[in-house]
Amino acid sequence: MSTHPRLGPAVKASVTSGSDTWHSTGVEGELRPLHLADGPHGLRQQPEDGDHLGIGGSVPATCFPPAVGLGSTWNPALVRRVGEALGGEASSLGVDVVLGPGMNIKRSPLCGRNFEYVSEDPHVTARIAAALVEGIQSQGVGACVKHFAANNQETDRHRVSAEVDERTLREIYLPAFEEVIRTTEPAMVMSSYNRLNGVYTSQDPWLLTDLLRGEWGFEGVVVSDWGAVVDRVAAVRAGLDLEMPPSGTDQLVADAVHRGDLDESVLDTVVERLKRLQERVWTDTTRSPEHEAHDALAREAAREALVLLKNDGGVLPLATDRSVAVVGEFARTPRYQGGGSSRVVPTRVHSALDSFEAALSEGALAGVRFASGFTLDGTEDPGLAEEAVEAAREADTTVLFLGLPESAESEGYDRTTLDLPAPQLELLARVREVSERVVVVLSNGGVVSVAEWQDRADAVLEGWLLGQAGGAATVDVLTGAAAPSGRLTETIPVRLSDHATYLNFPGEHGEVRHGEGVFVGYRHFDTLGVPVAYPFGFGLTYTSFAYSELEVAPNGENAWTVSFTVTNTGDRAGSEVAQLYTGIGQDHPTRPRRELRGFAKAALEPGGSTRVELPLTGRDLSVWDPRDQRWSLAAGSYTVSVGASSRDIRLTGEITTEGDRYVRKLTKHCTVSEWRTHHVGGPVMRELITSFPGLTDVPEELLRMADSLPLITLRTFGLGVTEEMLDLLVDDVEAKRRAAVERGEITG
Repeated sequence: MSTHPRLGPAVKASVTSGSDTWHSTGVEGELRPLHLADGPHGLRQQPEDGDHLGIGGSVPATCFPPAVGLGSTWNPALVRRVGEALGGEASSLGVDVVLGPGMNIKRSPLCGRNFEYVSEDPHVTARIAAALVEGIQSQGVGACVKHFAANNQETDRHRVSAEVDERTLREIYLPAFEEVIRTTEPAMVMSSYNRLNGVYTSQDPWLLTDLLRGEWGFEGVVVSDWGAVVDRVAAVRAGLDLEMPPSGTDQLVADAVHRGDLDESVLDTVVERLKRLQERVWTDTTRSPEHEAHDALAREAAREALVLLKNDGGVLPLATDRSVAVVGEFARTPRYQGGGSSRVVPTRVHSALDSFEAALSEGALAGVRFASGFTLDGTEDPGLAEEAVEAAREADTTVLFLGLPESAESEGYDRTTLDLPAPQLELLARVREVSERVVVVLSNGGVVSVAEWQDRADAVLEGWLLGQAGGAATVDVLTGAAAPSGRLTETIPVRLSDHATYLNFPGEHGEVRHGEGVFVGYRHFDTLGVPVAYPFGFGLTYTSFAYSELEVAPNGENAWTVSFTVTNTGDRAGSEVAQLYTGIGQDHPTRPRRELRGFAKAALEPGGSTRVELPLTGRDLSVWDPRDQRWSLAAGSYTVSVGASSRDIRLTGEITTEGDRYVRKLTKHCTVSEWRTHHVGGPVMRELITSFPGLTDVPEELLRMADSLPLITLRTFGLGVTEEMLDLLVDDVEAKRRAAVERGEITG
């Protein structure tokens, strides 16, 4: 029986796709068209007379730092404020749902869209994305998390199959989505273009229904990425509510209902979800966007996103009595966002050069001279380099702005190298010869190689893509008006070939094999001890910090509170990002050496201290067991590490737990070893061995060989063991296991 009898199948089918590129389909008296807009770091709202996709132009909006920058702040409270600003601007423009944040894991540094993603780590991704969602939705506007799931490259993105084992999915590529969905209830989830283990995500019932809705409890709307739907009927049946933009194939859905291939109740469910969504969002086009306040917030966020990688001799902050040569076209023409669907038309743009000149007029510098040094499009102009060298020769300090050209990274294609353009590195070498102090400021959406050239620089400031106010924020940090407080959310390798994905990216023959498993990013580098240029979590500032008084206290069953003190031991104010990692010792690692499980950003005055408390749960220590489809917490001792990066551990403690006491069911197809080590089956197995004289005299080496044999094979060696005996044995052990569960001795 249809729950919407007034609406026929054709009308219901029509609401499963949009009415145009940016609106869902309305039904008079039932549904209003919902307005969607791109907006991971700023709204891309198409004007009324704009082009079909809105890429050629959009209404001016505040361009905040993209996710690469917001993630580097390690400051969820700040990111929530950015989300509030995004939501407010969306509401003023009549936008119901903002298409963001992007939450895909940075599996490879070559992914062309890494500037739209937070990290190589799911925990920091979840914390930053959740803050953005909370901020957006606090303004009555929905957020749409994307791209679900395992969309970690741009190469062949519309067809490629990400081949990922279930444990890796559960521990690396799904946890951030799970955390954000469970804690913030986003309005929408966007399915990705790619296939996951052979199935298009837009028509994967396990992903969109069993997992997302059944296990995680998502009650919002699932929307496709633009143009991602291959089979309309299969997609609707799998749990996709809304195809965007419309492909004109609604009749296929209606016909499937008429044929009995698609239950009409599925369409009723879509209608109900869209109705719930329209009830939870509202807009206010009478409100005026607070562009001035949001520009100041964008500057604040950009300041916290900057990561100081190197500062030999304390060359930064710049001294007020020294002249500065500002070299590099990026200082005058900043790269502040990436290419593709997230491109924002900013309300204004602050260049570093303008901010340097303002600092000069305010007496913060003794002199400023600019030289572009190179062109942004890569064309040769030797005169520009000569001019830059002369400017450097005459200044006390050279600040050299280097980075990737816009064409190097974008949605739609991946990078092939981590190297900076050769002319820029040649310019650095020449500047180093004539300049006593050289500071390099980087502009890039994904990491770049630094190992081969950083010895030519006294200081290196990773500037990422910082949004419209990034130029001003950069000068704030360089001059000491603000202290750098950003930290890396991805490892910078020495060489691309050191990366775990080197042999499996971007794949071939329509597949990309995630052969590194759970050893993604720092999990790979740190577990194997591979040298890196800069580790995950790293970042300097203008002061120093000490850690002390670690305490790990129980806080319920398989729950703990980790507390410690952080002290500013320097003579300047600054912020520290204290990071909590867990691990377990293994001779042959099947788990990463360390995994981030918590962090806190603390702003401290000189000499100031703060007590940090971070929670740990059994889930934080667990691994996914694909055999039993559950999170498994093994008994044993776990290391708790606290520090300033994954390789700068200051305090170490230990947790000992009995685990979850889960005992799995045994079958006759389990191995002898699994029987011998089983909580219930072990004693029974020992009794079995003593009851068969032929087994008591078997040499130890043969018993060890037998460990890998499924129990059922014992019937084939003339030992007098029959399959009927094994069936009775299995039944007996299972009865004892169930009894132990009922007594509360074990779980299962």
